[in-house]
Amino acid sequence: MESYIQNLFADRIGGNNFGKEDVIYKFEKIKRAKNEAKKKYPNIELIDMGVGEPDEMADAKVVETLYEEAKKPENRGYSDNGTQALKDEIPIYMEKVFGVKGINPETEVIHSIGSKPALAYITSVFINPGDITLMTTPGYPVTATHTKWYGGEVYNLELKEENGFLPDLKSIPDDIKQKAKILYLNYPNNPTGAQATVEFYKEAIEFAKENNILIVQDAAYAALTYGEKPLSFLSVEGAKDVGVEIHSFSKAYNMTGWRLAFVVGNELIVRGFAAVKDNYDSGQFIPIQKAGIYCLRHPEITEATRAKYERRLQKMVNMLKELGFNAQMPGGTFYLYVKAPIGTKDGAKFANAEEFSQYLIKEKLISTVPWDDVGNYIRMAACFSAFEDGKLSEKKEDEILNEVKRRLSDVEFVF
Repeated sequence: MESYIQNLFADRIGGNNFGKEDVIYKFEKIKRAKNEAKKKYPNIELIDMGVGEPDEMADAKVVETLYEEAKKPENRGYSDNGTQALKDEIPIYMEKVFGVKGINPETEVIHSIGSKPALAYITSVFINPGDITLMTTPGYPVTATHTKWYGGEVYNLELKEENGFLPDLKSIPDDIKQKAKILYLNYPNNPTGAQATVEFYKEAIEFAKENNILIVQDAAYAALTYGEKPLSFLSVEGAKDVGVEIHSFSKAYNMTGWRLAFVVGNELIVRGFAAVKDNYDSGQFIPIQKAGIYCLRHPEITEATRAKYERRLQKMVNMLKELGFNAQMPGGTFYLYVKAPIGTKDGAKFANAEEFSQYLIKEKLISTVPWDDVGNYIRMAACFSAFEDGKLSEKKEDEILNEVKRRLSDVEFVF
């Protein structure tokens, strides 16, 4: 007998059809394929290059700071919209690492319990029914999901390789621009690994001003860049007039589970964010904020992590090129975004990246993430686990990558 509760679910999550959908989503398919492969080949280790989470613990001094601060009675309570001590540190960090000057720690900064809720909260600040959010695709879906939950619409801006995986703002129709409120950007970009340019940010700022649109730049991977210095949207003239940037401790400081981020930029957006946040949560645990302060004072922690990923990514690029893939170093993140083959010389055919990804898992025990939104690509992560005797090991790293190459070397891919 069906419970009456089934008819009470909000339409935004499916209404009375909630839980009845038989759609199997991408990551569930990956999970099932992994289980199938492990059963079929119980003695072969599955190499997971699909995971998008750092392989290391947070720095020992960061953990120690958390421990010491957690013992203090004055840190046990609510932090609400954040400690001023953390807010005071953020402008210093932004200037030191990104060259961003003039951030007011009182009015232009606020913390968040991770960047994911920050994206959700900002959407609730601005989106009314009928409003449009401009979303880059492929990409992180949280802003799009919440736009729809509030009765808004999403207009997708395709990220194409021939355009450097930057959105074509000139292609947006006038009727869409008139209804748009938010332009969501994410650079360095997940999954493409592309980095934005100063020229693009200038174009985006001008676009925002001309069309009364605000910019939300998701900078989760901002400090993990290769070949050039880290670039902040806010370092470009006029950026603070139109938007904010969201920075996360998750990737830069190996703190995914700690849930700490900050929103920085336009005062009015920050104020609106604070009003919404105040009705959703009571702030992150103060000792975690204190650990965050230690991080901001020690960007060399991020530099060591960045150097590790750069080393691994370059090795992965070299390996994939030898196997026939058109792999290129990303501008940032810890991902390679590689065009999927259409088949193999011995007769296998792949209609899309998902079929290729399933093949890699089931036949080669190598896990990747497929993206078929704009072309057919797989995402390979450089944050695979490479430890020996409890310590990070470059020797183990090489062993894993050599094993990936060995497993793929008996196949000739067709592109």
